[in-house]
Amino acid sequence: MSDSRHIRTFHVVVNAGTYSKAASLLGYTQPAVTQQMKALERSVGSPLFVRVGRRMRLTEAGETLARHAEAILESLDLAEERVTAITRLRSGTVRVCGFPSANATLVPEALAHLSAEHPGIRVSLLDDEPPDSLGRLGRGECDVTLAFTYPGASDELPEDVVAVPLMEDQLTVLMPVAHPRARRRSVCLADFSGERWIAGCARCRTHFLHACAELGFAPDIAYTTDDGLVVQSLVAQGLGLALVPSLVLPFLRLDRVAGRALRPAVHRRISAYVLRGHLRVPATVRVVEALRTVTERRIGC
Repeated sequence: MSDSRHIRTFHVVVNAGTYSKAASLLGYTQPAVTQQMKALERSVGSPLFVRVGRRMRLTEAGETLARHAEAILESLDLAEERVTAITRLRSGTVRVCGFPSANATLVPEALAHLSAEHPGIRVSLLDDEPPDSLGRLGRGECDVTLAFTYPGASDELPEDVVAVPLMEDQLTVLMPVAHPRARRRSVCLADFSGERWIAGCARCRTHFLHACAELGFAPDIAYTTDDGLVVQSLVAQGLGLALVPSLVLPFLRLDRVAGRALRPAVHRRISAYVLRGHLRVPATVRVVEALRTVTERRIGC
């Protein structure tokens, strides 16, 4: 179609009735208005005005365009306002994909902080474990991914993906409160070589099996689930132990289960991942900053 400036000038000419009055209202010269109208007529492929005495009368094409011009300009104004709001951080929607324990802890804290600082920014949430969550980022299904890696392992990231380290999350052994070793403040994984276990997601399970192999035993994995509530219920019923992140500790059923830190300590690294180009999108940057703020608070506690 045509330049939006020409549509705006056309709208003023229609209301003013002459090029000279329109030029005066717009602060243009009359030749400038004339040239814009000629350019608009070339764009639509038809004359828009015919002269009747000193006034301009719309042709059929001009009348059609006039009926739509106001709606076109209102839509453009609305679009410009929304884009400006996004670039000035007043609004915008950011899609965040996190793993379950992060979505239950870090993300709500970050969203509360974000809501206080930038109430116009909206966040939609997805739930997925790595590496699948990183695949979502690459396919454009989300804007920010929260994922974790274990010691000795790392994700091969495409060049356009940036990792923002957030925190180290210590691993703990989850056991029934009646378990003999629940009286200790920390435990060694090798002490549980004869126990039954409940394993989590594929990445957690791989790390767990590797850690046990280094200690010289193969764990008896009785159940597999990445649902934290199910894990707790199974442990509470005495059906097995579980190696879980410290992020889940605030949600423990303390009357039934206990979490004890591993000795020596083992941590997994939690990071936020974004496409490099999204670092130029203010709303996305503010979400990442909110995540960094809440994780720094946790580290400082």
